[in-house]
Amino acid sequence: MKAILPVLALFLTISGSAQTLRKRTTLLMGSRFDISISARDSLTAEQCIDTVIAEISRIENLISDWKSDSQISEVNENAGIRPVKVDKEVFELTKRALHLSKISHGAFDVSFAAMDRIWKFDGSMTEMPGPEQIKRSVEKIGYKHIILDSLNGTIYLERKGMKIGFGALGEGYAADQCRAVMIKKGIPAGIVNGSGDMSTWGKQPDGKNWSVAITNPFHKDKFFALVPLPVNSAIVTSGSYEKFVIFNGTRYSHIINPVTGYPATGLCSVTVIGPSAEMANGFSTTIMVLGQEAGLKLLKNFPEFRCILFTDTGKFISSDNLSKKTIKSWQANRPK
Repeated sequence: MKAILPVLALFLTISGSAQTLRKRTTLLMGSRFDISISARDSLTAEQCIDTVIAEISRIENLISDWKSDSQISEVNENAGIRPVKVDKEVFELTKRALHLSKISHGAFDVSFAAMDRIWKFDGSMTEMPGPEQIKRSVEKIGYKHIILDSLNGTIYLERKGMKIGFGALGEGYAADQCRAVMIKKGIPAGIVNGSGDMSTWGKQPDGKNWSVAITNPFHKDKFFALVPLPVNSAIVTSGSYEKFVIFNGTRYSHIINPVTGYPATGLCSVTVIGPSAEMANGFSTTIMVLGQEAGLKLLKNFPEFRCILFTDTGKFISSDNLSKKTIKSWQANRPK
């Protein structure tokens, strides 16, 4: 349901300040993670990167629905059978994902992992699946059948065949958790980027804010704007300009609506900026599915988050709390 696109480019500057910036790229949670740490010396920075990797691995072992021994896999294996007791951390993450499922009326659905993968976006699909096939593909999805018992700390999926999965939402959560761990350790600045789910804290060694360039999805060799991120913030982009199909003149995204089983249409990309990569991730996916009007209406209830949308026709739209003046200043500083 969620796709993170390589439309966010991180711009780093290194000066002769007292802080040293170290970077490392690795594969975690089935995705690429780029980790940048600013610390007093290289050894400290490298040790912190090791700590970040260990934290992401710890979270993956708890919530991955691909690892047979994870707590989420145990929940899925016992769908329609019995409730499963999980760690508080897993319970709370599921609770937040379930809340997002409810307020979006299923446009985001944490049980999307049970969806049949009938849509192909690798060039092999020559015709649309039939209506009945599409209907059957989402029969096992349904957040309303997820029962959370806060007293006993259990998760129960009422229907056999149901599954919950966090996908890229889990990457956003992991990025946020790593930021919290680093701040607690007194590390002044850094950024954890899980395939486009960026969680940042502090500033670069030269004192400037972390800056992220957003690519224009219709001109992938050009940047739309260079966004200076506030201290302790996150930015996430969801989109479909690299994976989509066109049937009868309609452009179908590879982000699927879990309610209808049909791909999202109308929007090409959504970039969300706010305090949490986990929530920004959830909102970017949700807005792609809901579309411009309903998506922006939902985000209005969360004023700490802002967004930029690109429609399928190439038009860009911003949320109400992101002024045209701000966007123009971002565009004025974009890389040439």
